[in-house]
Amino acid sequence: MKKTLFSTLRFALRMTLPVMAGYVFLGLAFGLVAGTSGLDWWVPVLMSVLIYSGALEFAAVPMLGSVFDPIGSLIFGISLSARHLFYGIPMLKKYDGVGATKPFLIFGLTDETFSILSATEAPDGVSKKAFYFFVTLLDYLYWNFGTVLGVVFGNTVKVDLEGLDFVLTALFVVLFIEQTKTKVGLKSGVVGMAVSVLALIFFDASNFVLAAMVIMTVVFLAGRRVIGRE
Repeated sequence: MKKTLFSTLRFALRMTLPVMAGYVFLGLAFGLVAGTSGLDWWVPVLMSVLIYSGALEFAAVPMLGSVFDPIGSLIFGISLSARHLFYGIPMLKKYDGVGATKPFLIFGLTDETFSILSATEAPDGVSKKAFYFFVTLLDYLYWNFGTVLGVVFGNTVKVDLEGLDFVLTALFVVLFIEQTKTKVGLKSGVVGMAVSVLALIFFDASNFVLAAMVIMTVVFLAGRRVIGRE
């Protein structure tokens, strides 16, 4: 049992290395931004622990310094995180029978974690349930570690933040390349890119993400047999 868990942890660590590179630096950027915005050191740390949504955390920093608008903040938060609904539903079947770790797996499901779990099959000697848990846990720890580093540096040294926001884009590019190495991933990737481009053409830049996610869901549901056929 111990050998199986160790093998699973080692495999999960290897698969999450690209996420670690992105999350640590992106969390560092968030910690720096929050730490230099006048917030107490514990606020960004608590946000990373409880919210665990990079886009929402970045957006919340200026909101915390403005006039409190609970309704507007709620609507904005739901709109910004609506994509989680679309890739969260397909994971329910994978998470069937995982036991007591299910609430944490649902809470810790991010874009990058979903990318790994949906595209990676656990090899022999690796427990699927433990693999799901370790990938989710490792990604969660990467983000929080980066946030703590950012808060520490933000309160001690002056850092030029220009260019740090590109880390997230670079991380998505790496994950996309990894997914296209399989036939199903390649088909899904091509469809996703085509739909995103069309949504950007017909919708403005501030609304195309939600429109693209809705269209992708319809396309993938309608063509799941064709896309999923090896």
